[in-house]
Amino acid sequence: MPPEPIVAGSTIGILGGGQLARMLALAARPMGYRVVVLDPDPQCPAVPVCDEVIATPYDSVEGLDRLAKVSHVVTLEFENVPSTALLALEQRVPVRPGRKVLEIARDRVLEKQFLNGIGVATATWAAIEQEQDIESAIHAVGFPAIIKTATLGYDGKGQRTVNSERELRSAWARMGHARCVLEAVVPFVCEISVIVARTPSGEQRAFAPFENRHRDGILDVTSWPAHIDTELSAVAVSTALQISRDIDAIGLLTVEMFVIAQASDRAAHVLVNEIAPRPHNSGHLTIEAAPTSQFAQAIRAVCGLALGDVTPHSPAAMANLLGDLWIGADQKERTPHWARAFDTGAHLHLYGKHEPRAGRKMGHLTALATSADAAMATAIAARQALTLN
Repeated sequence: MPPEPIVAGSTIGILGGGQLARMLALAARPMGYRVVVLDPDPQCPAVPVCDEVIATPYDSVEGLDRLAKVSHVVTLEFENVPSTALLALEQRVPVRPGRKVLEIARDRVLEKQFLNGIGVATATWAAIEQEQDIESAIHAVGFPAIIKTATLGYDGKGQRTVNSERELRSAWARMGHARCVLEAVVPFVCEISVIVARTPSGEQRAFAPFENRHRDGILDVTSWPAHIDTELSAVAVSTALQISRDIDAIGLLTVEMFVIAQASDRAAHVLVNEIAPRPHNSGHLTIEAAPTSQFAQAIRAVCGLALGDVTPHSPAAMANLLGDLWIGADQKERTPHWARAFDTGAHLHLYGKHEPRAGRKMGHLTALATSADAAMATAIAARQALTLN
């Protein structure tokens, strides 16, 4: 029997207090929940919208004790929480997703072993854990390839494209000879993501695929629905549902994929790039574009409530706002022209971060339109307007 639902009046604990926690809290509070966040930063973005912030390290005995005492369920906004902290919490309060899911998702070696083990295709890859692994990795993967640290990589960090053994050895040395994976460069047509919600009873529901474009390893723009045919969309959703079920995720699981064109250019298939057991940047546009946003769906899932409708209201697009927008040609900080975003009809979301830095996600813009392309044009135009003289 599945556990009883966790209902309004209960407290949801969140590990991490960044923008994802902020938007989770904004979704949870109208549903009647209290929200408590544990984050080492007492000024983290979630502070203004939470009932309590426990400002301690993630492995603090006192902080974890407080979180366990006040929470009826604990979820998270990022994967890199110490396993010891998750173990301590799991003994006292439901943690969703649980430690097993996080340990697989945050380690690229374990992640790819798991995916291949359940029959899910990925790019060709090999682990590099010591010097003698390099030659066998090159033989298995070839060049060009991407070397990535097995852990702690995100937004393009901890990875480098290499085209020769010399470049590979040099890149690995710069990574401190850390445990890594070497992946074949995939000639993809586009990148997509599918966000799946799953409850303790096993109910699952997936958003239709999002199409993502990156710049310098960081998500730049997302459009919805993705420019793929119905058959391929069904394959992508089915793959994501399988992964969510087989890994026993409770809450949200995002599956990032490459769409690969075959030689005939008439058929295509998907390769899974990575998984993330949390809300995802590509799903932010669901706040305006779907009856149930990814954040409201996450709250429903971890609390064991019926999942909501995810049918799009309309095509949509999102453009990320990075700290670069605040930095002028003279390298001095400036304030973007926020009012201009509203002139375009776009929806502005700022995350409350106090220090803009190049490459740091500070907010996003969402646009709705009659087509994904039209929405994309509006979102990009709105972003450009922020810095026009």
